[in-house]
Amino acid sequence: MKKKFKFRFSRKALAYPYMLFLLLFVVVPLVIILINAFLGDDGGLTLANFAEFFSDAGGGLTVLGNSLIIGAVTTLICLVIGYPCAYLLAKYHASSKVFVLLFILPMWVNFLIRTLSTKAIFMAIGVKLGMGTVLFGMVYNYLPYMILPLHTTLVSIDHSYIEAAEDLGADKLTVLRKTIIPLSMPGIVSGITMTFIPAISTFAISEILSSSKIFLFGDAINMHFSKTTNSFGVGSVMSLVMLVLVIVANVITSLTSKDEEVSSVL
Repeated sequence: MKKKFKFRFSRKALAYPYMLFLLLFVVVPLVIILINAFLGDDGGLTLANFAEFFSDAGGGLTVLGNSLIIGAVTTLICLVIGYPCAYLLAKYHASSKVFVLLFILPMWVNFLIRTLSTKAIFMAIGVKLGMGTVLFGMVYNYLPYMILPLHTTLVSIDHSYIEAAEDLGADKLTVLRKTIIPLSMPGIVSGITMTFIPAISTFAISEILSSSKIFLFGDAINMHFSKTTNSFGVGSVMSLVMLVLVIVANVITSLTSKDEEVSSVL
């Protein structure tokens, strides 16, 4: 006699839809990109796509270098602005929930709508579109990604460390420099990662706020996958380079978090 199959609902069953989604929309596209990176125009395996990207004639490294510089400047500006904001929000955490919500609210609006609105404001007041407007748009869009992890880390700092430093005679600047900032390093690294990676891969912000005058890494990937260019091989190579940068950033973030956990235990 055949046994009837009985489905038992468990916690593992809740993960099946997510695993299917992950397989169809993450793993499969990555495999397709990896295959396209090694395919030539004739359908055979080749390294020509990598050679074109890394050659001076292709200009891929130049675009990547420019994107890294602009991404670093954007991240630095966000850190300079975001850390004092996060510090004040954490200091008055009990009464700052409304202000935290005000920082989160722009993230609820599609970034394309925010960017188009920013361009409309610049055009209305007569500001010339260029590098300055692109940096403004990138800082405006990615600043919340710097503030939120910093705020979370600063709120979680044990206040007894600050009180101990003050009892030992340290002034406010010394407490900030030698106690608060070192303890908030996981939030700083996380904020830098969450800001830097999107900044170097963006294409809509640079295209809209410069009238296509500034060409970044995301713009290059978008161009290679467009119907007019139709060079999927080089675009796939650039996507793999972007993936490597994301993995490196996540590894650095993970290592920093582990170092901080070990330091706190010691």
